[in-house]
Amino acid sequence: MKKTSYLCNDLMEGTQVPSFFSNMDNIKVLDIVKEALDGTDKYLVNMKITPDNRIFVDIDGDNGINIDDCIELSRAVESRLDRDEEDYELNVSSAGADSPLKLPRQYRRHVGRVLSVEQFDGTKSEGRLTEVADEGFTIAVKGTKKAAPHNETFQFADVKTARVVLQF
Repeated sequence: MKKTSYLCNDLMEGTQVPSFFSNMDNIKVLDIVKEALDGTDKYLVNMKITPDNRIFVDIDGDNGINIDDCIELSRAVESRLDRDEEDYELNVSSAGADSPLKLPRQYRRHVGRVLSVEQFDGTKSEGRLTEVADEGFTIAVKGTKKAAPHNETFQFADVKTARVVLQF
């Protein structure tokens, strides 16, 4: 059977499995990951399984992620998969400091940090994250010679990408 590479972030919140998504092993891996993270402050950000059985799992946590968290999840997944049944490569990692924020839960732990936001209409903004609500978030934009300081509020559905601006 031909496998489809699929990003599983649409499946994380209990949505329906798309009709083209027919490999039940992919759902099995997703269920294993969700079960292993259940009851912790860790959560799945993204999962991808390629046609050549390479499994990529990106996780985050309300208090961050460290290497031990990745190792623990990797061991939990590997203990439930049978290499004799199907060969695979498993890669578990944190979402990464330069990765875009994908889930509303990720925004909450970055309150106070500067975000770079791009909307689907191409509009870009940068400001300090001041508030996160169920539907969106607010940033405080610094003033310039042409514009006074102001707040901008975004709906999650309107944001193409939002990244934490790394400051050194």
